Amino acid sequence: MKITLEHLTKKFPSRNRKSHEEVIAVHDFDFEIPDGKLVGLLGPSGCGKSTTLNLICGLQKPTEGRIYFGDDDVTDLAPEHRGVGLVFQNYALYPHLTVKKNITFPLENLKGAQKLTKAQMEERALQAARLVQIESLMDRKPNELSGGQQQRVAIARALVKTPRVLLLDEPLSNLDARLRLQTREEIRRIQKQTQITTVFVTHDQDEAMSISDIIVVMKDGVVQQIGKPQEVYDDPVNLFVAKFLGTPPINVFQGRVKQEQLYVGEDAVLTVKGVPDQEVFVGIRPEGFQLKADGPLCCHLDRIEVMGRDISVVSSHECCESPRVRSIINAENHLDLASDTVRFSVKPNKIFLFHKETQERIRFETASRT
Repeated sequence: MKITLEHLTKKFPSRNRKSHEEVIAVHDFDFEIPDGKLVGLLGPSGCGKSTTLNLICGLQKPTEGRIYFGDDDVTDLAPEHRGVGLVFQNYALYPHLTVKKNITFPLENLKGAQKLTKAQMEERALQAARLVQIESLMDRKPNELSGGQQQRVAIARALVKTPRVLLLDEPLSNLDARLRLQTREEIRRIQKQTQITTVFVTHDQDEAMSISDIIVVMKDGVVQQIGKPQEVYDDPVNLFVAKFLGTPPINVFQGRVKQEQLYVGEDAVLTVKGVPDQEVFVGIRPEGFQLKADGPLCCHLDRIEVMGRDISVVSSHECCESPRVRSIINAENHLDLASDTVRFSVKPNKIFLFHKETQERIRFETASRT
């Protein structure tokens, strides 16, 4: 089921008595979610991603704009008539009901031609339970389940009505790290198996990038960038997107361009053709550093952290926004730990320039210095 959001805007009244200016939670969201894809809405708390989800499912009504499921305008349609399955952050299971009863609960309210017999409801519940691999837990109650199992029950309950659209609102945030990894893989498997158009809300960029076909990065209610996860990571449109995506995060330096040479402090680290002289922000991905004895970028060596196949070199530079510069290099590289400094060359495709005022991306042609 294709979902089309046309210039979607949601405003809330101001709670500030001194100011009557409305709060814009979502501003002019214009996007088409392709049929059968998993789309991740990604951004920090308060960016408007959950509000967008609530608008899609009908829990809130847009101030402006329209919402379409396929060719059907559902903007004014009640949530129960939209054919959506919604999974909440806190699972919202009924503690006094068994797993089977929790899953069948949405089916008990069906009426008319959609009404099912008890046998049909139990069969549908079993099918949903098999899909999320909890069929052996049908007679247990929620307090007898682990967090990951409870989350699977919530997903099965959302799927049992065979919804046109599946909406997931930060479904993994209550799980520990190992369960998060396992459950997000299960969500991806289920989505691929069912081919249900899915919208996944999260503030965790690792989750969004690992399972989404498309990610939408939001800030202050405004869409910053839309694209395939790897493409957005490799080609951020502004400093916010570059800083939000990536673990460890991108290293950001104060820099300047002079005569098409990029300087970080006194070091001329890269030739940037076509960029006029100006002060800039310089973003370098951790994997963008290469150890080189005569490399142009000199940092003060702090320590190294062994990560197995890779090494994290922790250093510092007076022009870096963060107290530490993190560089990921291959463990086969040999580093002189007795030295106070470490020198790097930088990979041109892993370094980004951003305008000092607008923080928008400045594109350039490269010719790396050796």
